[in-house]
Amino acid sequence: MQTEISVVVPMRNESLNVAQLYRELTTTLETFGRPFEIVAVDDGSTDDTFSLLAALQGNDKRLRVIRFRRNFGQTAAFAAGFAHARGRYIVTSDGDLQNNPADIPAMVRLIEQGPDIVAGWRKDRKDPFINRRLPSMIANAIISFATGVKLHDYGCSLKVFRAEVVKPMRLYGEMHRFLPAIASEQGVEIVEHVVDHRARLHGKSKYGISRTIRVVLDLMTVKFLSSYSTRPLQMFGSLGVGMAMIGTPIVLYLVWVRLVQLQPIAERTPLMLLGISLILGGVQLVMTGLLGEMLSRTYHESQNKPTYLIREIRE
Repeated sequence: MQTEISVVVPMRNESLNVAQLYRELTTTLETFGRPFEIVAVDDGSTDDTFSLLAALQGNDKRLRVIRFRRNFGQTAAFAAGFAHARGRYIVTSDGDLQNNPADIPAMVRLIEQGPDIVAGWRKDRKDPFINRRLPSMIANAIISFATGVKLHDYGCSLKVFRAEVVKPMRLYGEMHRFLPAIASEQGVEIVEHVVDHRARLHGKSKYGISRTIRVVLDLMTVKFLSSYSTRPLQMFGSLGVGMAMIGTPIVLYLVWVRLVQLQPIAERTPLMLLGISLILGGVQLVMTGLLGEMLSRTYHESQNKPTYLIREIRE
């Protein structure tokens, strides 16, 4: 029987949560009545997480366990889970029991109606406001504005994807939180579903304010890849031309003052340096854009990678 649902769960030092998470997932999915598998990814745990997962897997072949050699991060864990998942629909979830497996059936039914991604929305989030919810609210607003994919809760790991949407993705850094934005390149339909969010019972959160800088840097990468990966000259060239257009009048003004008005410009040296710097910086950005165009073409042509995605062909 073909697997219909794959639940991918990254876990690191979650030994106190393993048994309950397995019990809740299997109970929920058995009741749902669809063929399923659970792909647990042990992301370099230093406690008993792997041994507990291995013991459960020995008695239940629906549980598959992937063990990393060391801690590679949640994004890498999701990438490994996606690569090994066999289901038509891939569900992502955290391993800390804060996501409620009982929400999965409703989300799967929703994606069966046509959407490509169903994103969980922790509307009533059970986390501290200052160091968790407030930074998350700010990040959600910034990501939605920058990517054009407006979601209330990018940080919620509970999502359901069509396998053909998520499997081709190449993920790096902290990009797992940007999955809907990355997938938007394919012209997918994304809907949100309000999910239950529970307080953490065991273990310690792996997240904090310190990750904000990394998230911002990854957001810049996602924005560039989604908007300019096939036309880098338009981004770098626009910035370069803009700088040159500001710097050129400054330099021309100083030339006119010196050669036409015959006035010394020594006291205007800072202004002259600014103008020259803007022009040179603009030229460098245009050159960077041209190099980017060459790299982009090499990337796509060497791998025979298309610059478009076809949803369907009817003949």
